[in-house]
Amino acid sequence: MTLAERLALFDRADLYVVITEKLCAGRSGLDILEKVLAAGVRLVQLREKDMGGRELYERALAFRQKTEAAGALLIINDRLDIALAAAADGVHLGQDDLPVAAARRLAPDLIIGASTHSLEEALAAQDAGAGYVNIGPVFATLTKEGAVPLGPEVIEHIAPHLKIPWTTMGGIKASNIGQVVCRGARHPAVITAVTAAPDPAAAARELRDIISRGLRPE
Repeated sequence: MTLAERLALFDRADLYVVITEKLCAGRSGLDILEKVLAAGVRLVQLREKDMGGRELYERALAFRQKTEAAGALLIINDRLDIALAAAADGVHLGQDDLPVAAARRLAPDLIIGASTHSLEEALAAQDAGAGYVNIGPVFATLTKEGAVPLGPEVIEHIAPHLKIPWTTMGGIKASNIGQVVCRGARHPAVITAVTAAPDPAAAARELRDIISRGLRPE
């Protein structure tokens, strides 16, 4: 697919589920993936920061097979090489990872996502060629040690200045997702709210329904 085709699919997606196996309550990441795809999720990130390159590549291939069959986008966290080798749809980069501009030169047809924590970082990523930026962490989260929650109000500070799609992440769950949706979040990203839930498919459906109701015209 071209970048334009991938971004069109991104635009049509809603909930963004990030899967890290150690946060799957003892279940495999592939098992969680199957459940969220069955729940209609069409935007998934494979995030395994502690996995070796070969194992991550093999995991990415398995994720690619299942997401492709479901018509879902697959984003790989941090590793552009793995994203390219596994024919994923994109890579998500942190502030200390490969610069967005370098990734864009190497992978012109991939979605390049960037974690940002301020308006300055978001605008810099946009100017460097990011396909989307993530705003966060919005709420307190255990998945990023030492991260200071910015509060949902940060969306109002950053989003109006963006010309590209944006996501938001950090401690989002059913009880507070409305606070980001009401501020225009179309692609809230979650980890444990789905991956650690007793019924991941039901949790994903509930969050997708909240997003849909929040964005539906009156």
